[in-house]
Amino acid sequence: MTTSSWSATWWSRCELPTGRHFGFNGTTEWALDSVAQNEVVWLPREEQLRAMLADAFVSMQATPGGFVVVVDRNGREERHIDIDAECAYARAVLAARAA
Repeated sequence: MTTSSWSATWWSRCELPTGRHFGFNGTTEWALDSVAQNEVVWLPREEQLRAMLADAFVSMQATPGGFVVVVDRNGREERHIDIDAECAYARAVLAARAA
């Protein structure tokens, strides 16, 4: 079994006859023991999304209705809006990847 390097206390990766699985160890409050790798979805945190934008990131602004992430794409300012900060960052990342 291979244990994650960043949080060995709550998850591990293991190879089983049915394929690679992620095990959730020591988390009695969770209603699962393991999940197949092809069933796992990574949801990045706000700082990870900001890092994906790299130098294109200009700012994140709170507005009365949510958040605006401003990026510079080839000298043109783009604004990505959502009621959740992480979702606004995600919209900016997806737009950058689609370009």
